[in-house]
Amino acid sequence: KINQKISLIKDDIFKLKREDLFNNSKEQIIFLENLRFYKEEERNDENFSKHLSKFADIFVNDAFSCSHRDHASVSTITQFLPSFAGLQLETEINALKKVTTEIKKPITCIIGGSKISTKISVIKNLIPKFDNIIIVGAMANNIFKYKGLNIGNSSYERNLDTTIQEIFSLAKFNNCKIFFPKDIKVGKNLNDTSTEKNFIDVEDDDIILDVGSKTLDEIREIINHSSTILWNGPLGYFENKNFSLGSQEVAKHIANKNGKIFSVVGGGDTVAVINSLNIEGRFNFVSTAGGAFLEYLEGKVLPGIKALN
Repeated sequence: KINQKISLIKDDIFKLKREDLFNNSKEQIIFLENLRFYKEEERNDENFSKHLSKFADIFVNDAFSCSHRDHASVSTITQFLPSFAGLQLETEINALKKVTTEIKKPITCIIGGSKISTKISVIKNLIPKFDNIIIVGAMANNIFKYKGLNIGNSSYERNLDTTIQEIFSLAKFNNCKIFFPKDIKVGKNLNDTSTEKNFIDVEDDDIILDVGSKTLDEIREIINHSSTILWNGPLGYFENKNFSLGSQEVAKHIANKNGKIFSVVGGGDTVAVINSLNIEGRFNFVSTAGGAFLEYLEGKVLPGIKALN
């Protein structure tokens, strides 16, 4: 894009000196090798940060996706250089602030993925702020199980009934509605074709791999009555096109509301769904960050952001 030669410095970073860099007048930009190849980076070694700082006059963090890591080049380096947030990082945080603090209600969260245990803290943190939380993907299997619905041969996490009960109690206390699929699409394996079923018709060897048409209608209706949408995690096993309809239809429905609702989408799988449809430009913000995105939504202080503040 900038039509310049960019050099990648592969030398041992400990043997590098500032005067070794930019010897060629045509070199205006250089990359260092991935710093996580050095154990000192992940150890957040102060001397490593100090050594890195000697190559520079200022530090700019433009990687929100790394800002949840307390690493040498993310947080401690700010002690040795004038430090700033990059434009992309600011855009990302402003978008997330809009759905967590500067909320335009009604606000809805669609949250999916394979394990509910990894997103319990996120759900609990969002319940007091959100009007609706729609739980989809394989993580909904735990709710089906808790509600006594037949899930066949679908995967679920054991010993989470107390946690699910807590989520429903917290939601009731905060007037937040929890939604989960009313009907589903099943297959006998991940490569199968899809069959739409009600729970009563689920067979022992069926695997739940997508939401059904009644569920999609309900989700569309909830989106229609929302001013803000946060979406993290696909609705089904979208890698098989036979089970990608739920995720695609929700993506298209939110995209069609462009201008009428504020939409923030995050997480690699969700972004992959949007990219496959070529509609990324019709969301207010699309975040490629995974861990940092979820930790921010949990209400955690991200070390990279704290260091800049």
